[in-house]
Amino acid sequence: MSSEPVPRPQDHDGGLATAIDHAIAACDGDLRATIGALILANSYLESEVEELKKAVSHAFVRGRFATYAG
Repeated sequence: MSSEPVPRPQDHDGGLATAIDHAIAACDGDLRATIGALILANSYLESEVEELKKAVSHAFVRGRFATYAG
């Protein structure tokens, strides 16, 4: 096995590699903790989306928003 570092691909992904590095650094390099934090954050965001969907649906029922007829 070579001791040479694996070259990183160029950051053509709009900063995704940098965001990944920041997430790992925020968890002190612990990849399991990083993945756990991301799963927790994703779960929270999914629940927020569901709450917003309910709020928008209620607003349509109350007539606050007109529907788009294309």
